[in-house]
Amino acid sequence: MKALIFAAGLGERMRPLTDTTPKPLLQVGGKRLIEWHLEKLAACGIEDVVINTSWLATQFPQVLGDGARWGLRIAYSHEGDTPLETGGGMWNALPLLGDAPFLLVNGDVWTDHDFSQLPRDPQGLAHLVMVDRPPQATHGDFALDDAGFVRADGAHRLTYSGVGVYRRRLFEGWRYVIPEPAIANGKPKFPLAPILRAHMGEDGITGEHHRGRWTDVGTPERLRMLDDELRA
Repeated sequence: MKALIFAAGLGERMRPLTDTTPKPLLQVGGKRLIEWHLEKLAACGIEDVVINTSWLATQFPQVLGDGARWGLRIAYSHEGDTPLETGGGMWNALPLLGDAPFLLVNGDVWTDHDFSQLPRDPQGLAHLVMVDRPPQATHGDFALDDAGFVRADGAHRLTYSGVGVYRRRLFEGWRYVIPEPAIANGKPKFPLAPILRAHMGEDGITGEHHRGRWTDVGTPERLRMLDDELRA
């Protein structure tokens, strides 16, 4: 299994810290945020990692190199000067990810989830790790039913953690869902959520509820809070 780390965002809410440093390369708990992910991916047996980049893209290979220090092989999927959003970024990285299911983790989250427990061969087109709604996102993203399927809506909405396992077949026919995507750098730019929702009604997306620690490191304040917790 390969892994994809989303690291292309502009980090606008994290400014001024991200004026000179991409958000996944910010320090928290004594190491860069993305390093927490790389260590966990290596620990669960993954050897190949793709990192998508855009904002301050050259810093990633300068800092992380080829991944050898973690026992990994890192490839970089450069999107151009404008990030392609989550759907466009994943679609752009597919040629580097092969045909087997791959693990995805957002570069701007921190979690104690054990990646080794994720399904290597998910039942549907994707398997999402869901968490309780944080204070800054009280509406939630999707619902998780008793059978373990993710639904577009429901009585108990949860937040998508940015961690999951995906099949490339999720993108078959994606233009029927997003017929006129925006174009940036000559590539389609679109969010991932509509593609996921399009398959939820047919039991195409499974999920799990992670009740452990998880932080969306989206602002300087949340970065400081997480840093304090990890150092303590």
